[in-house]
Amino acid sequence: MNQHKGFWMKLRVISFMLMVLTGLSLCWTASYFLFWWFGWNWTGLVRQLGVSVLGFIFFGFIIWIISHFGRQRQVEFYQSIIEAFRRIARGDFTVALPTEGLDNGRFTDIIKSINDMAADLNRLETMRQGFISDVSHEIQSPLTSISGFARVLKEKELTPEEREHYLDIIEQESLRLSRLSENMLRLASLDSEQHPFQPVPMRLDKQLQTLILACEPQWLEKDLDVSAELTPVMMDADPDLLSQVWVNLLHNAIKFTPPGGAIEVRLEADEEEVCVMVADSGIGISEEDQMHIFERFFKADKSRTRSGGGSGLGLSIIQKIVEMHHGSVSADSKLGTGTTMTIRLPKAATAGVPAAAQPAASVLGKKGRASRSAGKELR
Repeated sequence: MNQHKGFWMKLRVISFMLMVLTGLSLCWTASYFLFWWFGWNWTGLVRQLGVSVLGFIFFGFIIWIISHFGRQRQVEFYQSIIEAFRRIARGDFTVALPTEGLDNGRFTDIIKSINDMAADLNRLETMRQGFISDVSHEIQSPLTSISGFARVLKEKELTPEEREHYLDIIEQESLRLSRLSENMLRLASLDSEQHPFQPVPMRLDKQLQTLILACEPQWLEKDLDVSAELTPVMMDADPDLLSQVWVNLLHNAIKFTPPGGAIEVRLEADEEEVCVMVADSGIGISEEDQMHIFERFFKADKSRTRSGGGSGLGLSIIQKIVEMHHGSVSADSKLGTGTTMTIRLPKAATAGVPAAAQPAASVLGKKGRASRSAGKELR
């Protein structure tokens, strides 16, 4: 690459020198004919010096004319750059300087860099405005409910049951606001480079088993059939961050699975990576919505915003944490048939699994009939 660039640089220098020599030759030729035209009968060295000096004068005059137009073009170029920076400083990121007619030199690189910078800033500004709009909408909804029901509570004709009902709604909306602010702070922390990331050797199967059992009250309440096949896996990861991934996935599966449905958790591993799948028999996600489910504040099921208490940040948090572990997350879903979320994580380091912990299948039956015994099997 450097040799190729050096070759073209030498070629340009040689071409420039040939152009200068050609220009001087033409100017000296014109001087010679000028002397002949005016009949200046100078002889010998005086004639040669006169032709040379007049040729240099012609050459200098031509260079001055070319530089005058070149300087004018350069001034216009710099003015366009200054105006572009002024527009960017005022918040106008739709700057697009023309690149037609420019040679492939430093001017073209400068203009392309400015255009790329403006495009990136415009994209960030669009994301920022969308984020502010989404946050304002998410905050406004519970605040409106809290304000409205607080106003209703001032009425003296309310029965104790009605008053308690309105207080429950205010409490739910307050918790929703709290979860929203907590998730926003978590995302902001994950986006920053200062968020602590401390991978340590851990048993991923034991973590999943513990969190599944911790969600037992929720899936028992909906009479869900929860099963888990967890292959013992030792890997390097941040336990606190990964626990947020599994909790969000489990809560989503429980929330969007109708009563009497089923949830299956599978953990598989090979020598290079770990694969965790959380499948449910819930309402599913349309193909159109699957393209946006990892966008912040996006909700595929907008009708359950209040009842589910979701803010549309859960999957964004999952994706960010998985990316921090250099893994990937994907969704496979169809409306009415359920959703399967798949997390793939690299095994940064492997360690021997205790001999007593052989690969086993754990089935958490309906209403938790087998949950306790399955938990003991993998301990």
